[in-house]
Order: sequence, then C-alpha cells, then structure tokens
Amino acid sequence: MKQKKGTVHDWFVDAESEYRQIRHRVKRRVLAAKTGIQTVELIDTNHLGRMVVLDDKIQSAEADEFIYHEALVHPTMITHPRPENVLILGGGEGATLREVLRHPYVIRVVMVDIDKEFVRFCQRYLDSWHRGSFKNPAVELVFDDAVRYVKETKQRFDVILGDISDPVEKGPGWKLYTKEFYALVRNVLKKNGIFVTHATEVSYTAKQSLSRKIYFTLNKIFPRVNLYYEYIPSFSALWSFIMCSGRYNPARLTTHILEKRIKERKLGGLAYYDAETHRRLFTMPKCVKKYLSSP
Repeated sequence: MKQKKGTVHDWFVDAESEYRQIRHRVKRRVLAAKTGIQTVELIDTNHLGRMVVLDDKIQSAEADEFIYHEALVHPTMITHPRPENVLILGGGEGATLREVLRHPYVIRVVMVDIDKEFVRFCQRYLDSWHRGSFKNPAVELVFDDAVRYVKETKQRFDVILGDISDPVEKGPGWKLYTKEFYALVRNVLKKNGIFVTHATEVSYTAKQSLSRKIYFTLNKIFPRVNLYYEYIPSFSALWSFIMCSGRYNPARLTTHILEKRIKERKLGGLAYYDAETHRRLFTMPKCVKKYLSSP
C-alpha cells in the first residue's frame, strides 16, 4: 500500500511475501520514474536515509549500503593476490565501483549496466554512494546487456562482480543466474580469476530457496564455490554472496595474510571489512552446512 506524496501517513511497504510486510515511514519521495527497463524510486526515510527501490524492491539504503558493498567486494578482492582488471556487472549506484577502486593494484574497471537512465539518476542523486567514482580515468562505463557483453568481449578479467537485480519473474536480472550465463562468465575470467555474486536471502529451512539454487548451479561451473552471508538491515535478511574460483579458497586465508594484504592496500579505514570479519564470514554454522550439503 502506497499513499500519495505529502499525506501525513506516507509509507513505503516492502512486501516480501503474502505473510510478511515491512513498512518504512517516508520523509520525502525524491524520484519516481519508469525507465525502459524498470521502475525506479528514490525515497528519503527517517531510519535508513535515502533508499533505492527498483520494481518495488529495496536495492540499497544510505544507512547500511556500506555493509552490502564491502561484503560483496573486499573478500574477493583481498583473496586475489593482485586484481588489476575488474568487471562489474550491474552496480548502477556506483558503490561497488567505489569499493573496487580502493584497491591500488586496479588499473582498469569495466562496469556494464543495462539501464542507462537508472545509472544517470544514480550519478545525480546518490553522491554518497558513488563519491565521484564514475569520473575515475580507470573506469569504462558500458551500457549493454550483461549476457551479450560477456559473450562478445575479448577481454579477460582477474575479478568479476555480479551486482545485479534479484532473479524475479519478468525482471531484468533473471537470465543472469543461469548455468549458461555462469559458463560465459567463467570463459572471460583469467586462469586464476575469481567471480563473486550476491545470491539473495539465506534460508536455513527452505530447500527450494534461490540462494541454495544459485549455489548448486555455480557448483556445476566452478571447481571451488564458497557461500557466505551477512545481515543487511535494510533487507531485513541474512543476505548471501557466493565466491567462485578454480584456484583460491577464501576460507583458508590466514589472519596474517589478510592483515598483510589489507595493510599493503591501505584498506584500514573501511567501515565494515577487516581480517576478523573475513574469517567470520567463511565460518559456517551447522545449519548452513546442512543447507548446502546436497542439492
């Protein structure tokens, strides 16, 4: 239920299912638009600051976006000993780009997003997300379908990050969670490259959950697959990420190696990620091990 702008009781309702809804009091509706790809809303709230809403689903919130974006980017970038060429799929807000550019080894970042209008909105209204990252000379911004891009590009990447919309029916992101797409991604990774994607909510009990399905799909393509997760307040959920490689195991990085790489790359000022957090992310409780034990 959404009431008209300016009414006393103006709420955004995040309808997760027929059984659960979360209401967010609206201070101001900054933008409501429909691009050629999706509906876009930017909403200012009291407790989460500005929120990005695509097709009625919260994608990011000012108060906690750093948790999501640091969790997506840094475990993979630190696991790779020297990430120089990076591909971002999606990431329209520019915050994934912001975090990638913190790593001094990076010499080139290609960011591919299908929705040019949305990215332009983000450049205009989400300064605290991108912090000028789009203007960095190392960045190549490509407006294209990610499937077409990875199918046609001749480039090879050290790290590929999937920061795309959830695989909802009729949404722009569903085809980017398939076995066929992940095979294309592996083809454009360098031999020692790493791919990471967010993978929706973790459920300890739902055998047919999307995160579990994505995990087992990736296991058909990559030799080494590691799921990890963190609680994202604006999502009201334990949100999963899956890192894939033919060589590296992030769970085996010692505290000494982690701290050394963090120091070398001058990442001590991050708000969320450090060596201790990295070790915790890849320590699974029994219920999650069981959740991932078999298809």
